[in-house]
Amino acid sequence: MNLSRIISFLLIVTGAFIAIYAQSGTDQNQYLLVLGIFVLMMGLYRISRNIPSKYDQDNSKEENDEF
Repeated sequence: MNLSRIISFLLIVTGAFIAIYAQSGTDQNQYLLVLGIFVLMMGLYRISRNIPSKYDQDNSKEENDEF
């Protein structure tokens, strides 16, 4: 597992923990909740940008079938 993937997973876990912590008390801190969601989404973005699109492979296969 490379370092970039580990950092992404840590961002997701940290963001989820911060968001859950911000919602847990009777006095909910909205700024902390927004920060937690932001960190969570940043981790999700970092992971999702490395996943290849299934349409890239399908388009190249269709183009080769025409000839």
